[in-house]
Amino acid sequence: IGFFLNRAREHSTMVKADKKKAMPDTVCMETTIHLHKHMVRRTFKYRAPTAVKKVRAHAERIMKTKDVRLDVRLNKYIWSQGVKGVPTRVRVRMDRKINEDEAAKEKTYTLVTLVPVESFKGLETKLVEQE
Repeated sequence: IGFFLNRAREHSTMVKADKKKAMPDTVCMETTIHLHKHMVRRTFKYRAPTAVKKVRAHAERIMKTKDVRLDVRLNKYIWSQGVKGVPTRVRVRMDRKINEDEAAKEKTYTLVTLVPVESFKGLETKLVEQE
């Protein structure tokens, strides 16, 4: 039995190594972020700032960049109902772009913009063609 277990472990590590692919430098992705689940038991005073931090953390995790920049319209949308009334969901487009600044620590950054939608029903995460 030990022989089969060792073979299974070797196979699983080989598969994991093959799955890891480098993402291209420029990627554009459209996704929905469910902000309401992060607002449970959150003090009213900190709801909108927390939502901004969660959007930033989501983009950082998905796009794998430390430098995340939020669009002004997205910030206004999150703050539109005040500090307490954060929208339940937000549809965003995350663009990973090459940093033009020579002195930048990171070679890429992520720009997160708002995508206005009528309803969030049936929307899925999708890759979008670059403009």
